Amino acid sequence: MENRLKTLVRAVSPGANRAVDVVLQGDGKTDDQPVRRSGGLTAGRPIAVIDIGSNSVRLVVYEGLARTPTPIFNEKVLAGLGRNIVSNGHLPLNGVKEALSALRRFRVLCETMKVGTLKVLATAAARDATNGQEFLHQAEAILGTGPIELISGAREAQLSAYGVVSGLNAVDGIVGDMGGGSLELVEVRQSQPGESVSLRLGGLALQDTSGNSLKKARPIVKAAFEGATLLGKGHGRSFYAVGGTWRALAKLHMHQTSYPLNVMHGYTVPAREMLDFCRMIQRVSTDTISGIASVASARRPLLVYGALLLENIVLRSKVKQVVLSAYGVREGLIYEMLDDGVKASDPLISAASELNQLFSRSPRHGFELAEWCDRIFESSHLEEKSDERRLRLAACLMSDLSWRAHPDYRADQSLSMIAHASLAGVDHPGRTFLALCAYYRHIGSHDIESGPHLRELAGSHLLEHARILGAAMRVAYILSAAMPGVLGRLPIVCEGKKLVLKVPLSFENLANDRVFNRMKQLAKLLGREPQVSIQ
Repeated sequence: MENRLKTLVRAVSPGANRAVDVVLQGDGKTDDQPVRRSGGLTAGRPIAVIDIGSNSVRLVVYEGLARTPTPIFNEKVLAGLGRNIVSNGHLPLNGVKEALSALRRFRVLCETMKVGTLKVLATAAARDATNGQEFLHQAEAILGTGPIELISGAREAQLSAYGVVSGLNAVDGIVGDMGGGSLELVEVRQSQPGESVSLRLGGLALQDTSGNSLKKARPIVKAAFEGATLLGKGHGRSFYAVGGTWRALAKLHMHQTSYPLNVMHGYTVPAREMLDFCRMIQRVSTDTISGIASVASARRPLLVYGALLLENIVLRSKVKQVVLSAYGVREGLIYEMLDDGVKASDPLISAASELNQLFSRSPRHGFELAEWCDRIFESSHLEEKSDERRLRLAACLMSDLSWRAHPDYRADQSLSMIAHASLAGVDHPGRTFLALCAYYRHIGSHDIESGPHLRELAGSHLLEHARILGAAMRVAYILSAAMPGVLGRLPIVCEGKKLVLKVPLSFENLANDRVFNRMKQLAKLLGREPQVSIQ
């Protein structure tokens, strides 16, 4: 059984065997005693990253060093260190004071949370200011961590690209990281960073250079982009937008379009639509934009510059779509620290495995369910691409997350929990598919009532597969009671026009009318007649 499960995982997610090994072997523990610290999965200490940027100073504490790093604490202060650096060359005194105050707090927080590793990065503001080194010495004295890594534009571009690669699936196109002081652009092909360029076009820098005039900023942007030849490599590909200002723009776009899924990571907008939206942002007063209350007041003046930059990037690169990434420099640094084997693993399967470990009645059952469903899908000859098979494995691993909830609310809780989970390596249609599988597993094939527009994101093909997989799960759970070691002895396969449940004599009493009724639901979706065969 263990070898078959590993083969299944390898088939859909090469390099992901560590996830299944933890469940099957328990790192020396039993299935019911996974290795974990209180409230988490890892036995090690947390790892933290402090990012001293031109606009914000942020602390993110992650549960541990992992393929899908899970933040357990996240705090930022909009200190505006990069404000007016272009015009006067110095970090502003108020910004320095606010940043150092934040760092004092961050040190206490890291000590309180027993952080094992603390990485500190500084970017464009400290890089460009004449008093940047003086500020860094003060920061180092406060944090007591040794030298802060003052990263170059090229290094920042590389880390941003690694962050996007770690958080999204099959990255191919141009990554752009817009900060307060600079804009980094880097081409990524087959998930490998290539040519990069760093431009002094961050929101604060552009605001300063233009004298806070959008009209004057336009020729500045145009001239800067004349030399950015790598934008010519974006034709027909994706532009991956990283940075707080672009995330704020995307949040406004979601609000304008009444988008049904409030998840920023992986949010995708067609190029033409994004162009129209960016031009609207530049044309109207910021205070009149619907949803502006959700954007921090300190960031609102930078929205027009973010829109101007994004408009020019889309026009020059001729990309087909803009994809938002919540992963950037910090996650790129975590990714860089991983060994090659972990880097090669699938972030979605890793995240699904962790949720399976944390919330399922039996983590091993999730893998056995995936193998059991594999036989149904293969024998039914349903059209299924490799990425869809990968989604199916993730759905099986997350199929039992809400078992503690009241039965009347398990469907809705599963839907919301998975749709809004901290998942990497999945787009919004795939995320919706995963949520719908769990929903249908609890409620049957009834139409979704809460958030009916959500299912439209999946599309008809994935929606059909979600109904089928949910129906299969309903049969599996009533047969196995979510316990391992059962499903492998009760296979269901399509044989001609029949959907056959094969039951050994030792399990004969399991196959009652309730099981047969659920078999009928699954058979109907597969266009076959149900049959129970006692063997």
